[in-house]
Amino acid sequence: MSIQVEIWWDIMCPFCYIGKTRFEAALKQFPKRESVTVIYRSYELDPRAERDIDQDVHDMLAAKYGMSREQAKSMNDNVAQMAKEVGLAFDFDGMVLTNTFDAHRMIHWASTQGKQAEMADRLFQAYFTEAKHVGEPAQLAALAGEIGLDAEAAAAMLAGSDFADAVRADEHAAQQLGVRGVPFFLLNRKLAVTGAQSVDVFLDALQQSSGEA
Repeated sequence: MSIQVEIWWDIMCPFCYIGKTRFEAALKQFPKRESVTVIYRSYELDPRAERDIDQDVHDMLAAKYGMSREQAKSMNDNVAQMAKEVGLAFDFDGMVLTNTFDAHRMIHWASTQGKQAEMADRLFQAYFTEAKHVGEPAQLAALAGEIGLDAEAAAAMLAGSDFADAVRADEHAAQQLGVRGVPFFLLNRKLAVTGAQSVDVFLDALQQSSGEA
């Protein structure tokens, strides 16, 4: 049987990038991977965030959780090490905090061009590794161009309100499902996997959804 995997995520969520990487590793081991369709669903960790934020990620976490900057940096160093273990390079010192709504609109637009997964990968790498401003429309359009999409068409889309409703619909669906954090993986609208789980957990979920377990 076919398996639909919906992933609620945010570009600025480190565990989403790690979880996505582990899920993809599980998918490579799954014998029926050709029957799996992956859909990225929008979720904003901070929908009230400004596009331009005069604060780095260490100070943001320190303020959010009531800890010192040194404690926040230590926490981020631990996450960076976790990312390194799955082949990802995180540069927390260079990350540019921003609002991700337009980036989510870009993902939906890329989906209509058959490039949703490629756009998600490019955004993750741009934010976590390359210190790019993924809330800036010109930067988003340039990133779209880098994966073979029409950068001018991307800029025109971002200049309007296209796909705003699609982003809101995903977020509403998350509320209806009781999603409280991301990443959140939902297989065939029946089996949920929350967080950046191990490859084995994802593989087991795929096997259960295919009726093998």
